[in-house]
Amino acid sequence: MSNLYMCVLRNSEGGCKEPTPSEMDEAFAKFQQWQEKFADNIEDMGGKLGDGKILTEKGVVDGPFMEIKEIVGGYMVVRAESLDEAVQVVRECPPVAASLKSSTSVEIRELCKM
Repeated sequence: MSNLYMCVLRNSEGGCKEPTPSEMDEAFAKFQQWQEKFADNIEDMGGKLGDGKILTEKGVVDGPFMEIKEIVGGYMVVRAESLDEAVQVVRECPPVAASLKSSTSVEIRELCKM
């Protein structure tokens, strides 16, 4: 039975350099190959996180948000038989593999059913 794993992409520097059009084409081709290879593992491609609210016992507010050293750049959810398999799926994702060479990290956590 496979499990779901939340993958949170974090960057301690924020921002990144803008790729050239040819770099974008190459990156997109690699990304498509990864998506095809792991089609059965990709549950939710996720994306960047947008605006949000904070829910407390006093109500709902627009902030202040928690200040952290690392910026959460996005997320995705993968399906895998084990945490090790989830790590391998994420490790082979071209945008993740490229960003791991800088100050990016990916936290991979099993989503436990209640």
